[in-house]
Amino acid sequence: MNNYFKISSLLLRVVLGITFFVHGLTKFQGGIENTVGWFESIGLPGFLAYGVAVIEVVGGLALVFGLFTRFVSALFVLLMVGAIVKVKLDVGFLGNGKMAGYELDLAFLAIAASLAITGSNAYALDSFIFKGQEKEKTTSII
Repeated sequence: MNNYFKISSLLLRVVLGITFFVHGLTKFQGGIENTVGWFESIGLPGFLAYGVAVIEVVGGLALVFGLFTRFVSALFVLLMVGAIVKVKLDVGFLGNGKMAGYELDLAFLAIAASLAITGSNAYALDSFIFKGQEKEKTTSII
């Protein structure tokens, strides 16, 4: 059973990481100033666009490689809550025909929350970097 959990959390981590990485990269490739303008048009400070894009790119890569999974996933939870509340909630779960709803954002939120709670150590660089520290934590709890 434990191996199934490790494999499923690995799949969730990598897919979520790739998805956020691509979304962040698109913000930069499409001209980050366009995203800044859009943020301002919905009443958010434009500089937040840079923060969101950087979190998506760097955090996405971190998840793919298994670095700071819980922390990055918690940041993604905050991003998704913000996206749902500020942008998508008004158009409903399935959207309004002009804009997509928050169903996909909610799925990303659930995946990120799951990873923030449980972590994902399978094929993760964290497992190698913090290997000794993890054993110390486990033995000190027992």
